[in-house]
Amino acid sequence: MDHQLDHNINVNKVMAINLISDTVTKPTPHMLEAMMNAEVGDDVFKMDPTVNDLQRKAADMFGMEDALFFPSGTMANQTAIKLHTQPGDKLFCDKYAHVYNYEGGGAAFNSGVTCKLIDGDRGMFTADQLAYAVAGRTDIHVPYSRLVCIENTTNKGGGACWDFEELTKVQEVAKDSNLAFHLDGARLFNALVAKKETPQQYGELFDTISICLSKGLGTPIGSILLGSKEHIAKALRIRKLFGGAMRQVGYIAAAGIYALDHHVERLAEDHQKAKEIAVVLESCDYVTKVEPVETNILIFYVSENIGDANFISSMKEKGVLLTPMGEGKIRIVTHLDYTDEMHAKVLEIVKNFK
Repeated sequence: MDHQLDHNINVNKVMAINLISDTVTKPTPHMLEAMMNAEVGDDVFKMDPTVNDLQRKAADMFGMEDALFFPSGTMANQTAIKLHTQPGDKLFCDKYAHVYNYEGGGAAFNSGVTCKLIDGDRGMFTADQLAYAVAGRTDIHVPYSRLVCIENTTNKGGGACWDFEELTKVQEVAKDSNLAFHLDGARLFNALVAKKETPQQYGELFDTISICLSKGLGTPIGSILLGSKEHIAKALRIRKLFGGAMRQVGYIAAAGIYALDHHVERLAEDHQKAKEIAVVLESCDYVTKVEPVETNILIFYVSENIGDANFISSMKEKGVLLTPMGEGKIRIVTHLDYTDEMHAKVLEIVKNFK
């Protein structure tokens, strides 16, 4: 397969084993070739054929009417929030949600909305919890309820995947309450591969979906927002307002097309490596807890006498880069550029850590 050849070419080019995120990947040689050969135009005038191809491809994949290419997942999510709400409105999300924790307060800054946080499990709440949160007074003293945002997989929840049956129940609550339903699908393809689900299932369930191309799929830049033609027409205006209009961006969009064609099924390799690291960590006496691993994110805790900061620093000295997540959480994220050779070395370092 192409990605195996790409891996072999890239071996030993990385000075350290970087496991801080799946955003650290570099384009593979074949992806670069596709990028350099892209046909481009001015996307502000909708004249970039490669961008148009990517948007059609993504919309068809999810069975949704239209799609729009964005420079970042945060901008795509923030655009979705703005098109579904008015200043003074309220959105519902889990307390771990990326739109609340890691988008710079954008919901408040960009859209003037407040977030009602739900105390879910690993970033996932139930339909009953949403119904309880939505219930209550609706007079002039409280914000209008407008939007439900969920994240799949959950970043702060350790790459956890929502149960699809529960999502359908959440959607029913949202629909009954006249709430729009947005999916932050930054790592949605990881969930699709892990749970053997289809994009069409999600396209039928959500009003809007953002998908990130620069994480597990390995592109250098880019996200896509999916929705109805009406939603995407509004999103085009909001993207311009946010400064996201781009010119000959087909060079980047070509990477997205290549990733959707070649890098989806291989996500299972990342998941397997993360699970293998978890098994070794669970056998180490300095590790106090390893959270369940479903996809490519692994969160664990070390003993207090070591401490997360000291552990991360020590691993850096050994050539392995990790990241803290707060509250003692340490995160490992496996990805396209994390080779079998690197994996064997990490397992050895973790097993023999002192």
